[in-house]
Amino acid sequence: MAESAKWYVIHTYSGYENTVSAAILKAAENRRMQDLIESVNVPMETVTEHTDAGEKTVERKVFPGYVLVKMILTDESWHLVRNVRGVTGFVGTGGKAIPLTDQEIQDMGVERHEVVVGYAEGDTVKVVDGPLEGFLGTVDELEADKDRVRVIVSMFGRETPVDLELDQVEPVKD
Repeated sequence: MAESAKWYVIHTYSGYENTVSAAILKAAENRRMQDLIESVNVPMETVTEHTDAGEKTVERKVFPGYVLVKMILTDESWHLVRNVRGVTGFVGTGGKAIPLTDQEIQDMGVERHEVVVGYAEGDTVKVVDGPLEGFLGTVDELEADKDRVRVIVSMFGRETPVDLELDQVEPVKD
């Protein structure tokens, strides 16, 4: 039994993703299992289609035939989800549901972990994580959408650009 909720992928009949999503939430509410089933997500993307009539913006499912569920996997929660009409099973091996990894969740954009950046280009920062921990440097380039910052660090008497993640540096207080 898992202690914390994890994201699982459920296979559904194509076109039934929203119906399955609503049915899982309703079943969890009816059986008072909201503490086990935290969230249900049908990943969508906004796409601009070019047609003869012009441009049209539409919402499209990223993974047709799949629904993501954040839940604590127990026998009861597994049976609740598995017995919803339209669900064909969990994605996994040998009938066993396998949770998504943190990297997969981040790549799919299911959960956003927002990092508040307290520095800008030209600011002096301190590296707080990684092999260069403790080094001071100057922010050369900042790409918040890609969770990346390039810092110019002085090593061995030379200016060296280093690519780091946003949470690996913090601003130096004057």
